Amino acid sequence: MLHYLRGSFRPSNNIVELRSYVRQRSRLFEAGATQTQLMHKALTQMNIQLNHVISDITGTTGLNIIQAILKGTRSPEILANLSVGKCRKNIERIKKALEGNFRAEHVFALKQAYEGYEFFHKQIQKCEEAIEKALLLLEVEQPSSTKDESAFKSPSQKHRRKTQSHRSSYSFNVSASIQKVTKCDLTTIPGIEGNTAMKILSEIGTDPTKWSSPKAFVSWLGLCPGNKVSGGKVLSSRTRPSDNRAAQALRMAAFSLHRSKTALGAFFRRMRCRLGAPKAITATAHKLARILYRMLVTGENYREIGENYYEQQHQARVLANLKKRAKEVGHDLVPITQ
Repeated sequence: MLHYLRGSFRPSNNIVELRSYVRQRSRLFEAGATQTQLMHKALTQMNIQLNHVISDITGTTGLNIIQAILKGTRSPEILANLSVGKCRKNIERIKKALEGNFRAEHVFALKQAYEGYEFFHKQIQKCEEAIEKALLLLEVEQPSSTKDESAFKSPSQKHRRKTQSHRSSYSFNVSASIQKVTKCDLTTIPGIEGNTAMKILSEIGTDPTKWSSPKAFVSWLGLCPGNKVSGGKVLSSRTRPSDNRAAQALRMAAFSLHRSKTALGAFFRRMRCRLGAPKAITATAHKLARILYRMLVTGENYREIGENYYEQQHQARVLANLKKRAKEVGHDLVPITQ
């Protein structure tokens, strides 16, 4: 009797290339974050408490001040006047936070950390150029009936990294580029933005038929309940340990829904009340994975039904279950009239 082993998932060469670039970008961001911590340390050693008055020292205000310090400016008033936007409302607090000692060895450490930070973000820019080229190799022609010309317009210059203080976003229109490849916009799913969609796409590819069903896909991600049974008794239903990067991205997307006014947000909050936060995150990631699989198969965007509609559906299910249980014991539910 012959037994055949099912082949494991292996993405195409183009997806493997894209995956390598996306993973490299993540590693570069981690290295850049280390340099940011070193800048924090150098400023603290100079008794400059900049992190207490601005939320991000790698924002426009923070980098302006750091660059001026490295050029030799020491006056708290001059440095504080480099603040922009909403930070100018706290200009007096910024002045007090900039009263430091500016010792030479700490300024030297700050300079090296800043140069390292800039180096890694230049490398990130080059990595993103490679990602954009890799996406072009995956691009497929989208049907004219579902094509949205507005979605494929190039982003304006104000959306590019050179004018952004938040440096974790891509320098090109990720959503439009992914939509050209997948025929559907993955960012229409609540909790999944461009960066998350890129991570998922680079890990699973564009062909969901590699898995026989949504159940097989969720099982591969390690997001389905376990089935540890002995003697007909379920010993454990915990999900198996997994370091699947796509599953990690889906878990992060699920966690971001804790305040979302959407059906998925309502689902997450209900699961959290019933099962606790860790299991709620897994359950919501499981649901996101099924939605993602269906979108890739059909090429249709996610349609939001709304938080209220979800609550109404839940109440209808609860009422139907109560009626069924009452009928089993020979009773009928009677609505209370006021």
